[in-house]
Amino acid sequence: MSLTEQLLLRKANLSEIPQIWEIIQDAIEQRRQDGSSQWQDGYPNEVSIEKDIENGFGYVFTENESILAYAAIIFDIEPAYETIKGKWLSNEDYVVVHRVAVSKLAKGKGIATKLFESLEDLSRANNVFSIKVDTNFDNIPMLKILDRLKYTYCGEVYFRGSARRAYEKRLI
Repeated sequence: MSLTEQLLLRKANLSEIPQIWEIIQDAIEQRRQDGSSQWQDGYPNEVSIEKDIENGFGYVFTENESILAYAAIIFDIEPAYETIKGKWLSNEDYVVVHRVAVSKLAKGKGIATKLFESLEDLSRANNVFSIKVDTNFDNIPMLKILDRLKYTYCGEVYFRGSARRAYEKRLI
């Protein structure tokens, strides 16, 4: 069996919050070590992860049932994206990605890239052909992933009082 066949993007379960929270805490610490202000103010937290899962937004990326990554994947409008200093590529339906975090045990293995590739498949399967994402200006690992996967920088959106780099990828 190839590596790709072993990887699965699926909805998270409430029982997985402890594992997911550990991955998020590692990502929070990594952002701090990188000198970033992103995720250094108590968000995301266990309550936000629980709400993601209860709302059907929480997804895990697994390999043989082992959780490698977490993301909030939202097939709905992101209110913060309604106002952009710049211009989105499209005005069609889109999927939003928030709170992407990879287990420190899976760092450097391209897991975040594979998660985004699986998200593209999920989007197509739901007849949604646009993915929008935002990140901090200093989140170099995420910026590199978005560049590698051909996301287009569209401008700035504002989340919780801070400007964030906004990207879109059209799946055509």
